[in-house]
Amino acid sequence: MNRKELIKKYIEFFKSKNHKEIQNSSLIPENDPTVLFTTAGMHPLVPFLLGQPHPLGKRLCNVQRCIRTGDIDCVGDETHHTFFEMLGNWSLGDYFKKEAIEFSFEFLTKVLKIKKDNLAVSVFSGNKNAKKDEESIKVWKSLGIPKERIALLQDNWWGPAGKNGPCGPDTEMFYWKSKSEKAPKEFDPENKNWVEIGNNVLMEFVKNELGKFISAKQKNIDFGGGVERNLAVLNGLDDNYLTDCFLPIIKKIEKISGKKYGEFKKEMRIIADHIKAAVFIIADGIIPSNTEQGYVLRKLIRRTIVQGRKLNLNHFVSKIAEPVFEIYDDYKHLQKNKNKILEELKKEENKFLETLDKGIELAMKMARKNMTLSGKDSFLLYQSYGIPPEVIDEIVEEIGSNIDKEEFQKEFQKHQELSRTASAGKFKSGLADNSEATTKLHTATHLLLAALKIILKDETIEQRGANITPERLRFDFTFPRKLTEDEIKKIEELVNAQIQKSCEVIREEMSPQEAKTKGACGIFDKKYGEKVSVYTIGNFSKEICTGPHVKNTCEIGKFKITKEESSSSGIRRIKAIVN
Repeated sequence: MNRKELIKKYIEFFKSKNHKEIQNSSLIPENDPTVLFTTAGMHPLVPFLLGQPHPLGKRLCNVQRCIRTGDIDCVGDETHHTFFEMLGNWSLGDYFKKEAIEFSFEFLTKVLKIKKDNLAVSVFSGNKNAKKDEESIKVWKSLGIPKERIALLQDNWWGPAGKNGPCGPDTEMFYWKSKSEKAPKEFDPENKNWVEIGNNVLMEFVKNELGKFISAKQKNIDFGGGVERNLAVLNGLDDNYLTDCFLPIIKKIEKISGKKYGEFKKEMRIIADHIKAAVFIIADGIIPSNTEQGYVLRKLIRRTIVQGRKLNLNHFVSKIAEPVFEIYDDYKHLQKNKNKILEELKKEENKFLETLDKGIELAMKMARKNMTLSGKDSFLLYQSYGIPPEVIDEIVEEIGSNIDKEEFQKEFQKHQELSRTASAGKFKSGLADNSEATTKLHTATHLLLAALKIILKDETIEQRGANITPERLRFDFTFPRKLTEDEIKKIEELVNAQIQKSCEVIREEMSPQEAKTKGACGIFDKKYGEKVSVYTIGNFSKEICTGPHVKNTCEIGKFKITKEESSSSGIRRIKAIVN
């Protein structure tokens, strides 16, 4: 089975169970400042998991492109990926455990034809906050899964994503991958032959601000299953990189390097994974930089180049990227932005090679000057020039010097701790921050966009990104020049005038065409479903959005622009606060 067949079978199955297919959202979260990337299919659905009605109803499904960077150092084995696709189906307060488990089991055994004898499951064993998940155990047994194949684990618990919010037990499904050995009667989760192929999160609780777990008013189901891992299982492969999601890229690396995958598996896997992720990140509007998503992108490209050196590759990144566009020809935004993506990859490669050459030259000088290269110096080479430790090792070995590796490790750990501390603010609110402060700022961005169009006399201005924390909003928009102080003052005054008018914020559901006819703001491409949420603020602003919003503008407070600057070519950035 290939990638497209698996996705088609999955979507068709859940449509037959009255689920509506929703859009595959951007990798850059639209309304969530707490994470850099969309990390799961549920990510764009957070407002609806929290109780807001979804325009398409209570049963949803899709395949979602995702980026996860937590395991970036693990990439190189058979299963870890930075970019992956996730199959997902959701119940927003509709069906619960019984139907969710039955749907998953039916899809695996009837549609994918997986033998029941090769399946095992894990279920929440219970703790001081919640009891053992007896209901899920009962459902699995009713479907013919023997008790020996049901593992009870404390780890089978999801959330909340932040300090509080929806949470609950989960139940995972595993497949016995070995062809030489028959699946044992008893399920041992530690046995590497058991591969997880799907997980139903059963959101039946809410953790409140006092730390108590209470029964949720809206109980949700969130299923996730990785496309790449499932394809490997279905095709009897031990290596995800041999599926059609990766094989064309691997073959391209073999061709231009003249080397075989079997001899350079780790290096080729890292190159294939990182290039694919980089292509998708650039396609969603990010370019390499030293901050946030741009920093992750830069790191992926540079790690690719370092691995390429081991295969004697030079100026190769854009060539290796070509098969990505063929594998994922169903993502139209990839094809549309192909030239830009390849150009950005070439630019970053050239920039890094220049930096790498300077760094290597400096490393040679440092190593010649001292018989032992200090840990601080070698870490400077790593951090400022991007020279990885193994390359520094090669340089000093060539000259006959040594590296103070113990000091290097101390510097590296210090750097990691600083990075974690800096990231804490980004992630402290969890998966999505719907606090009172961010809600006010979210509504303020709608007023800001409308005010920009009026004061700058340009109806073509579009939003190009927003990042909202409880402290401030950051808003990127299309405009070719720096704003004057007078324009900034007038924009502030116009936004504050609307706040003082105490305008009601009204939410309506309608078709994208109706929203367009009524003058709502939005990029009217194929990303919208059959229905959308439109928020109207007096006769001043009308936008397609998933929220959250205040009920009346008088709740916002005083709006103040703190900074206006360039974000990138043709894109301006405004930072603002309310108090």
